[in-house]
Amino acid sequence: MVRILRIPLSASLLGLLLLLAACNEVPVVDVVDGDTIKVRLGGEVETVRYIGMDTPETVHPTRGPEPYGEEASEQNRQLVAGERVRLEFDVEKRDRYGRLLAYVYVDTLFVNAELLRRGYAQLMTVPPNLRYVDLFRRLQTEAREAGRGLWAVPPAARRPSYP
Repeated sequence: MVRILRIPLSASLLGLLLLLAACNEVPVVDVVDGDTIKVRLGGEVETVRYIGMDTPETVHPTRGPEPYGEEASEQNRQLVAGERVRLEFDVEKRDRYGRLLAYVYVDTLFVNAELLRRGYAQLMTVPPNLRYVDLFRRLQTEAREAGRGLWAVPPAARRPSYP
């Protein structure tokens, strides 16, 4: 007897779209802030949150703008606005807000890593998505020691979660 596994079209379609995004480049349609973009994926606009890093907030309901938030957003904009990006996924594909979680590349430039290297992002690990944690830790340490980006801000002016 042959059993046919029935998968809802939406789940199988999403899986196919994620596979295609991992193999092909997708256009960036908006830069939300320093660690979030919107891309066109299979005719839909998807919000993509960069894995392994966090940038200061530009708009937050309780804290408001944070030091270097605008600068981090501008750095991200310079790297990805108007570009086609390749998305690399880790273990978890979406966060609790429904955003895609990805490592983002423009050609051979690893955007997540570049923002850390320039000092406009801080390492943020959320298991199980830990593929590049060692690289990201090294890049953050180098940026901090060199006083690049947000690491040039005096510690008292940084948000509490930044070391």
